[in-house]
Amino acid sequence: MASVILFNKPFRVLSQFSDEAGRATLADYLSAPGFRAAGRLDYDSEGLLLLTDDGALQQQIANPRYQRWKTYLVQVEGDIDGPALAALAAGVRLRDGPTLPARARRIDPPALWPRTPPVRSRQTVADSWLELCICEGRNRQVRRMTAAVGFPTLRLVRIRVGDWELGQLSPGEHRHQRVNLPVAGRPARRQRPRRRGQH
Repeated sequence: MASVILFNKPFRVLSQFSDEAGRATLADYLSAPGFRAAGRLDYDSEGLLLLTDDGALQQQIANPRYQRWKTYLVQVEGDIDGPALAALAAGVRLRDGPTLPARARRIDPPALWPRTPPVRSRQTVADSWLELCICEGRNRQVRRMTAAVGFPTLRLVRIRVGDWELGQLSPGEHRHQRVNLPVAGRPARRQRPRRRGQH
């Protein structure tokens, strides 16, 4: 049986236990010998980060081939509209190729903890919120996706990874959970090219 730590990573904290540059790390918030982050959450993003003491489970959570859905609450600059949401849902073209279809919907401003420092507001520019679910894990993918449709990300909070939810954890808090392997999720199958004459 494996163990998982669900951690609410604060803003400007690295998803690792040490840093030569002296930036804040996981070690400033928890002691977890033998645990490693399963996937990553950017330095300037917040929310759910999973850590586990099991290498196989770490791969199942972090490896994009398992297509585990991740849910984000995203504050963007501008009043996001239907065409932009539809483009996100269909998949947008980034420099490293098109993204897979996502799930995107506009939401009311969520009841989140205050960010320190707060998001800089501009009185002349509106902002809005959306919920975005993706099953990939490219570098800074959500931020690049919203920018590609004309709505730069101001704040990014991950609230769900697969079956694990952030729940009521405050920034810097964590909880342990035991997991019976194997967990839900399996690699996406690659379709083999058909040979000539096959239908």
